[in-house]
Amino acid sequence: MVTTFAAQVVGALLPHAPLLVVATATGLATEAALFHWQQRVASALDRVHADIAVRQVMRDLLLVSGLLNLDTEGPSVLYLPMVSGLLLFYALHFAGHAAAILVRRTRTLPVVTRNIDASALRLTPGPPVLLTRPAPRLLVFGLPTTAGLLATAASGVPEFAACGIALAVAVAAGGLGQLVLRLLPSHRPASEADVLEWFDAWLAEYRPTVGMYFSGSASSAYQANMWLEPLARLEGRPLIVLRERFMVQKIAATDIPVVCLPKVATLMRLEHSTLRVLIHPANSGKTSQVLRIPTIKHAFVNHGESDKASSCNPYAKAYDEVWVAGPAARERYALADVGVDDRDVVEIGRPQLQSILPYTGPPTRAFTTVLYAPTWEGWDGAPGNTSLLVAGENIVRALLDDDGIRLLYKPHPMTGSVDPRAGAADLRIRELIREANRHRSGCRPGPERQAELALRSKELMRLTMTSFRRGADAVERMLLQGSPEPGRAAVVGEATVAWEAAYWASLPEWEHQTVAGAEPALYTCFNQADLLISDVSSVVSDFLASGKPYAVVNADGMPEQAFLEAFPTVGAATILTPDASGVSELLTAVRDPGKDKQAKERAALKLRLLGPSDPPSVDRFSDAAQSLVAAADAHRARITQENPRTLPRPRPSNWQDRGLVDTSGSPSSAPGSRHTGQP
Repeated sequence: MVTTFAAQVVGALLPHAPLLVVATATGLATEAALFHWQQRVASALDRVHADIAVRQVMRDLLLVSGLLNLDTEGPSVLYLPMVSGLLLFYALHFAGHAAAILVRRTRTLPVVTRNIDASALRLTPGPPVLLTRPAPRLLVFGLPTTAGLLATAASGVPEFAACGIALAVAVAAGGLGQLVLRLLPSHRPASEADVLEWFDAWLAEYRPTVGMYFSGSASSAYQANMWLEPLARLEGRPLIVLRERFMVQKIAATDIPVVCLPKVATLMRLEHSTLRVLIHPANSGKTSQVLRIPTIKHAFVNHGESDKASSCNPYAKAYDEVWVAGPAARERYALADVGVDDRDVVEIGRPQLQSILPYTGPPTRAFTTVLYAPTWEGWDGAPGNTSLLVAGENIVRALLDDDGIRLLYKPHPMTGSVDPRAGAADLRIRELIREANRHRSGCRPGPERQAELALRSKELMRLTMTSFRRGADAVERMLLQGSPEPGRAAVVGEATVAWEAAYWASLPEWEHQTVAGAEPALYTCFNQADLLISDVSSVVSDFLASGKPYAVVNADGMPEQAFLEAFPTVGAATILTPDASGVSELLTAVRDPGKDKQAKERAALKLRLLGPSDPPSVDRFSDAAQSLVAAADAHRARITQENPRTLPRPRPSNWQDRGLVDTSGSPSSAPGSRHTGQP
C-alpha cells in the first residue's frame, strides 16, 4: 500500500499517466485484499487514524493533482465542478456513516430474544450490509469516481471523470436516503421504553419458574448447551437468561425461550417476574449482578466435575445451593473449606449422561478405538492442567504405532486460548494423525453411506439452523427466530441421533479421526470408544458412566501414590507418565478381559462420583429444582407476612389489552402449561 501511494505521488508529479493509472488500480486492489484477508492490518490502520476514508481521499486527490499536471493546455472548465462533486461525494459518505450509526442505535434493543414471538416490536429486516459498513461502502460507492478519474488520466477527456463523480454522488445520495428513511418513526423498531414494557408483559404471560443464567465468551457456550435438555424436561416454564448479545446464536437448538439482558437495569426486571430459580453452569464476573435479586434462588450446577481446584471454587458459597453429581463432590467441598455449607450441597447426579451406552466387554471390532480427549490449559495456565504440552505427542505416537488402533482425537474447544503452546501442540498432533492416515489404507464405506450422511446433515441443518442474510443484525434474527413449532425439540433429538449414526457409518473403521467442533458431541465419542485417555477433568467423571476402561495422564510427573491421593477421580484409572511408556500394556489390558483388574473399582468409583442410578439423575435434578422453587415461594411468603411492601409486584402493562402479547397458547407464551420440549 505504501508503494502504491508513493508511485501515485511520482506519477502525479512527473506527470506520468500510465504509472498513475497502474498505481491507483493496484491501490484499490490492495484495499480489497485488506478488507477480505487482512482485517487486523486494517484495524491497526484505523487506530492510527489512517482509515479507509483518509486513504481514499488521498488517492483521489493524487489523481486530481495528476490530471491538473497532465493538462498541458491549461485547466479545463470542468475541473472546478469536478472537485466540487468530489467533495460532495465525501460529504454524502460521512453523512451516510452518521446515519448508519443512528440506525444501528435504533436497532439495538435492550432485550434480545429467541424462540419468542416479538413481532409486536415492529421488527424489520436490517439495512443492506453495504450501507452499514463504511469501508466497503466507500470502496464500492467510490468506484465510479476512481474509474472516471483513471479514464480521464489515460485519455485526457475530463468528461469521463465528471460522469464517474456524478454517478458516485447519485449512488451515495441513494444510500443515504435509504438510511434516513429507516430513522422515521414508522420505520423504526419499538423504543426502549416500549420494548421494556413488552418484556414485562411477556414475563407476566409466560410465567417462568426455573431458568438458566449464563454469561461468558463465545468458546464457552458448550457449558450452557450441556444443560439445555435437562432444563427442557423440568416441570413448569423454563427460561434461558443471557448477558452477551452474541451468545444468543451460540446456544444450541432448543425450544426454550431465550432472553438476553445486557444491562443490569434490565436484568433487575426479573425481580418482578414469577421466576423462582436460576441454575448457573459457570461462574462469571456478571454472576454477582443477578445474585442481587432477592426473589430468586440460585443453584450452581457447574459444567462438569473433576478434582481440579475450579470444581470447588470459593465463589460457590455465593449461591443458595450447590448441586453436585455425587458424594465425592460433597467431600471435595468439605475438604476445600471454601465456605460452602454441607446443608446447601444437593446430589443430583449428571442428567446429561443418559445417552452414554454401558460397557459390554472388550473390543469386538477389527480395530480398538481409543479416544484421546485432553483438557485445555486452564485460566491459570498451570503446566499440569493439560497433557498436551508435555505428553500429548508422545501418547499419540504410541497409539499410532499400534496397527490395531483407531484413534479419535477430540481436543477441548478452548485449547490454546490461554497458552499458545497448547494450540501449537494441538496442531502438531493433528498433523501426526494426517501423516498416519496417509500410510494406512483399507475399504471405505460405499457412496450410499455418504449420501445418507449428506441427507441427514441437510435435515439436521434445516431443523436447527435459521438462514440469515449476510449482515443480519439482532433485530432481524429476532424476527426470524420467533416461536418454534410445537414438538420441534423432539424432532431435533431424533434427527441428531440419525445424523450421528450416519456420521460414524460414513467413516472407515481403520481411519484415525480428529473430532473438532461441537459435532459430533463428546458423549457420542464415548459410545464409539473402547478406551479413554484424558487428563484430570470432568471428561473422566462423565466417562465413568460407561464403565469402560480409562487412563489419566500424570502431566505434573508426581509420584503415582501422591497423584492418586490428590485426585480421587483417577482411582480406577491406569496412570500414564508423560513419556507414554505404559500405553502398550494399557492396550493389552483393554483387549484381554482377564487382564482388566479395575472393573470393580470403576463401578465403585462411578457410584461415588455420579451417585446411584436409582432414582435416575433426571428425577433427582427435577426434585432439586422443585424443592428450591418451594423454598423461593416460602421466602416470598415470609417476606409478605413480615413486610408486604418489600415484595416486588408485577409491573403494570397494557400490552395484553392492546393485543401485542401472544396469548394463543403456544409453548413460548401460554401461561400454565408444561414446557418439556416434547410433542
